Amino acid sequence: MNPNHTEAQLIEQCRTNPAAFGQVFDRWYKPVFGYIMRRCGDYDLARDIAAETFLKAFLKIGSFKWKGIGLSSWLYRIATNELNQYYRGSKYKPESLQQLLENPQMEKLLHDHAGNEREMMEQELKAFNDYNRIRQNLLKLDIKYQEVISLRYFEQKTNMEISEILDKNEGTVKSLLSRGLEKLRNML
Repeated sequence: MNPNHTEAQLIEQCRTNPAAFGQVFDRWYKPVFGYIMRRCGDYDLARDIAAETFLKAFLKIGSFKWKGIGLSSWLYRIATNELNQYYRGSKYKPESLQQLLENPQMEKLLHDHAGNEREMMEQELKAFNDYNRIRQNLLKLDIKYQEVISLRYFEQKTNMEISEILDKNEGTVKSLLSRGLEKLRNML
């Protein structure tokens, strides 16, 4: 993303020129994909959920309104909702795959980033045996604890950012973190 562009300018560009969404994708795909990958631990599923996340953002960026959260928080919120939909349902069925075929710009963005991403992500996960053990236990916690712990410790989000992403009071986030970490420690 060009440092001279504020998020508001970038969003405005995306409204008038859909190709400008490439800057949003370039800036936030890797961290959002990493968040999803660390939450689900399955590369192919993470790719599907990331694709759905960015497709929904691409399709809805024209209606994005500043409601106290930034573009990054909005993208993480979409990703979190997609993850929750996956965990609630039996089989994850992305709603927008047909729309992806109708938007060759989005398909090209996803294809261009594929490269050696799979190998890098799989190597990173294998290097962290402790992480895998923690992740397995994390998945046993209620979703509300998984969300805050993942965002705080794997994504290095502040409590305020987590509050924005999850649309929860900051005090609630602190409480969920504290209780979730205690439950996780007891499991380990």
